[in-house]
This record gives sequence, structure tokens and C-alpha cells, in this order.
Amino acid sequence: MLRIKCCMHRSIVFESDRKSVVSSSDPDLFPSSSAESSVAGLSPDVIERVTTAVEARKETYVEFLERLARIETPSTDPETILPAFDLLASALAEAGLTSVHFPGVETAGSLYARPDVRRRGGSVQLLLGHVDTVWSTGTLQHMPVVRQNGMLRGPGVFDMKAGLTSFVFALRTLRDLGLTPPADPVVLITSDEEIGSHESRRHIDRLARCADRVFVTEPGLGLQGKIKTARKGTGEYVILLYPEEVDASEVVAEMMEIVQRLHGLNDPDRGITVNVGTITGPNASEEAGRLGVDVRVVTHEDAHRIDTRLREQVCGDVRDGIRVEIRGGVERPPMERTPGNRKLWHAAQAIGAAIGDTLEEDRAGGASDGNFTSIHAPTLDGLGAVGDGAHAEHEFAKIDATVRRCALLALLLMAPVHGARPVTANGPETENHE
Repeated sequence: MLRIKCCMHRSIVFESDRKSVVSSSDPDLFPSSSAESSVAGLSPDVIERVTTAVEARKETYVEFLERLARIETPSTDPETILPAFDLLASALAEAGLTSVHFPGVETAGSLYARPDVRRRGGSVQLLLGHVDTVWSTGTLQHMPVVRQNGMLRGPGVFDMKAGLTSFVFALRTLRDLGLTPPADPVVLITSDEEIGSHESRRHIDRLARCADRVFVTEPGLGLQGKIKTARKGTGEYVILLYPEEVDASEVVAEMMEIVQRLHGLNDPDRGITVNVGTITGPNASEEAGRLGVDVRVVTHEDAHRIDTRLREQVCGDVRDGIRVEIRGGVERPPMERTPGNRKLWHAAQAIGAAIGDTLEEDRAGGASDGNFTSIHAPTLDGLGAVGDGAHAEHEFAKIDATVRRCALLALLLMAPVHGARPVTANGPETENHE
């Protein structure tokens, strides 16, 4: 059994570090078919059968989501997460996948699942999500899981246990219908996304490098459930100022000047924000003055530029007698609208229209593990719940709309890869079952 060593990722990821994403999208990920009636390479028969089958499982879907949501899974309490992994592993087994638990050091680790029967040398598609939530143990006492008015409420329902439920029911639906996806679906469910993905990052990167495409079932954006086709990159910096030949008042004055200089790095037109969120010390309990800085950028180029400028602004004109230390960096690179990512979006948009779900897209201000996978493979995010209230007490998922997104996910899994012919009810026409 693989054991994960804790690794704090503090290095910034730049454009030059990325494996080419453009080449992985040639030929088209979802080529147009010679059959005029197909949608993203899927026949009308497949679309109808999958959509109908997912809808018929709505009540079972909700029941499973309720069970999963009633298992409290705070990121910082690994023991509470293991029963959720057990439930998910059992459900994935019914969909024809074998699960392996990768233990963590300070976290509950990750659950990895792969098909019982795999095709040697075949394509792979990754389903990625996290089971951990921001809610502490005991939250259910004042925030119970409740179904009312076509919605399911409760901690973690929206972010993102509905997305994990969609993994289970999309895969189970395809298996029950006898439909074989053109690329083997593998699943990775982590337990530390809400606290930085420091232990799971190595597994995310490894699987994304092998994948032809990645589907992330984080919740959709806004009440409309917009698909997240881009995300800002995020960074956290800690700036420490030590008084060596000056008193504490000089350090405080220097801290205030640094705050003003950092404020000048904001560039709303480019989507760049630099926010000093915390200011502490120096005082009797803190040897150094401390600034906590949140950075958000849209492109890899801006991540590189802001990292350089931030260090220049902090260290370039510091008073004599003060030692400065900068920790951190842009830990989650931006998820940009690469050619491969755009093809995934256009396929989802076409399939959505075919099943009565008019999709919209947007850029999310926050990051997810999709920021990591987009470096290596075409990635589409926001395929999970439609609702609202991530990290808030009014958290909920709209049942009908969320189940419809499960059907969308199942159909995306069936869409051809690398120029395959249209998928019919009998499976890909040129399937290699070795």
C-alpha cells in the first residue's frame, strides 16, 4: 500500500513548466461526426438512453447523497473521513471499479478507483473530486441534511458531495446500460482540497499526466450552475519582518509602507488582486511583524510577473536594521482557456443543449484541483451540483438540475477521444477491447 509523505508545495508554477496542452487536443478531442444527427460524436440513441436512465435513478441518487452528507468529513479530522471513503468505494465497486486507499500522513489520504477490466495501452479519462469539507464535526446538530422544495440542504451537499455522487451514478448508469466509454474512467477522491492539497498533489499530477482529459465535479458557478472553464491562480505569501537594529515601532512603520506598495500591484483590468489580509506583531508574543498576503492572477505570465514584483516591492527599499523573510508563492497555477479545455467546453455545451440544459461558462475567482490538472491535460470543471452556499450555512443543491448534470457527465464520459467514430448504443464502433 502506498504511503504519502507530506510535501508543502511552495514553488510557483510558470508557463515554461507546463507540459504542452495544445498537442493533446490534436486531433480533436470531440471530432464532428459524419452523421449529421450526432452531438459531440454521440448518437441520439445513446443520448436518450443515458438521460432517461439517470433521471430514473433520481430518488436513489438523492438517497445516496443524503447518506454521504450525513458522514461529517472535516479536512483536519482524518478518522471521520474513512467511513465516507468506505461508502464511496463500495458504490464504485457496483459500477465496476476497484478502489485503493492511499493513506495520508496528516490527512485521510486519497481514494483511487479504476475499472476491474482495463484495456492495455488504451486512453484514460480522470474523474477528480474531494470528500473533505470546511465543516467541523458536530455541524449536523444545527445544520442537518434536509430535503425540501426540490433542494437538498446540509454541510458539504453543494461542495462537493453531490459531485462525488455524480461520479457513482454516471458510471453505474453506463455499466447498467452496457455502454463502454472510449477511454477507461479512473477516479481520484482526495481529502485535503480545502486545506491546500499538499498531500494529494502528487497523485493528482501523476494521474493527470496519464489522462487524455479530466472532469472535475466541483459545483457550478452561481445559481445558474455555470461551467467553470477558467479559474484564477491563487497564492499565499507570509512576509516576516525581524527587528535587528531597530525597535518595534520602526518595524510597524515599515509594515504599513509595504502594505501601500503591495496595494499598488492590484490591476483590476487584468484580474490581478493582491490583498493583505492579516497584520500582526511585533509584540511581546511575536518576535517578528507578519503580513499575510493573498494573490490571485488570471494567467501564468501574470503569476510570474506578480511574484517577481511582490518580492521587489517588499525587499527593494527596506529600512536598515530590519531583516525580511518571504515565504510562500503562487501554489495553484491559473486554469486558462487552452485549446484542449475549449474543446471540452464546446462538447459539454452541445450535449447540454441536446438534453435540455442550456449551459453557460465563466471564470471562477477561486482555485480547485482542476488548476493542477489543466497543466497536464484538457480539463473541465464545475460539472457537479447546481445550487449555492459553498462554505455557508445556507448550502444547498437543486435536485433536478444536479441530476441533469450527472447525465451530462455520463455523456461526456461516452464522447469519443482522438478521432473515434460516433458512439452508438453498441459502444464505440472501433473499440479495442485488448
